[in-house]
Amino acid sequence: MIVCKITCRGILNSHLRARLRNPWSSQNMARPSSDLAAFREIFSKAKHIAILTGAGVSAESGVPTFRGAGGYWRKWQAQDLATPEAFARNPSRVWEFYHYRREVMLTKNPNPAHLAIAECEERLSKQARKVTVITQNIDELHRRAGSKNILEIHGSLFKTRCVSCGHESANYKSPICAALEGKGAPDPNTSDAGIPVQDLPRCEQAGCHGLLRPAVVWFGETLDSDILTRVEQELDNCDLCLVVGTSSIVYPAAMFAPQVAARGVPVAEFNMEDTPATMRFKFHFHGPCGTTLPPALARHETEDQTV
Repeated sequence: MIVCKITCRGILNSHLRARLRNPWSSQNMARPSSDLAAFREIFSKAKHIAILTGAGVSAESGVPTFRGAGGYWRKWQAQDLATPEAFARNPSRVWEFYHYRREVMLTKNPNPAHLAIAECEERLSKQARKVTVITQNIDELHRRAGSKNILEIHGSLFKTRCVSCGHESANYKSPICAALEGKGAPDPNTSDAGIPVQDLPRCEQAGCHGLLRPAVVWFGETLDSDILTRVEQELDNCDLCLVVGTSSIVYPAAMFAPQVAARGVPVAEFNMEDTPATMRFKFHFHGPCGTTLPPALARHETEDQTV
């Protein structure tokens, strides 16, 4: 598998990237099927299902993406703030941005797509079948929906890491520190709060008190090698793969499903539009994930109705 060799967003063999972006570059590619009954037949026999999710799965929950036209916080886009360099230059501004995102997420709820995945995992676990969620999202909506077997490859809004001692932990405080209360308004006319660094979130480990940062993968940073190893294991062992709400343009995640498809495993894409990888998959279901996914993952007639 290529997964273990790719540890940073944007790093990928240029030949492989070019092939993925051009869906017609491989021979004998037929249009993916949208036959739900055919998918359900395969689903009913699958023992190890990997579900890859991206921003599209959370869109129906009203989660802002800060991408594309209009994707601004004040006058900045995510790539202007989600970098180690931006945090070093202005930790107050970056923490305002992430504080705003944390507070917004606390007002959002899992949608039918998240709930369908969680229910499927719980139901199939009682049948000695496995469901693993591999998500690019940092919103924790899968966890709140009830999913247990989750790999968050880009981290979480609700985890922090100390820049001094490296300690990482869950953090659901609201506000995360007193100085950020009421701060982070996204209006472009809002000025930076200019919070002194000593008043920003601090490490609570004994004797440390170092500055905390969001435990998310910023642009230019390396993905966690342990998580990538676990992702590789899941993708190597799955006998069915779902790609839900992903653009298939963020690397290395963009290569996960095509690599699974390349070894002959059925892959089903659920998305509002085609992606650069669509033609590599066996199935494509067009529409909102909250509409298309629940019937796909519902209890199959062949399943034991008592569990």
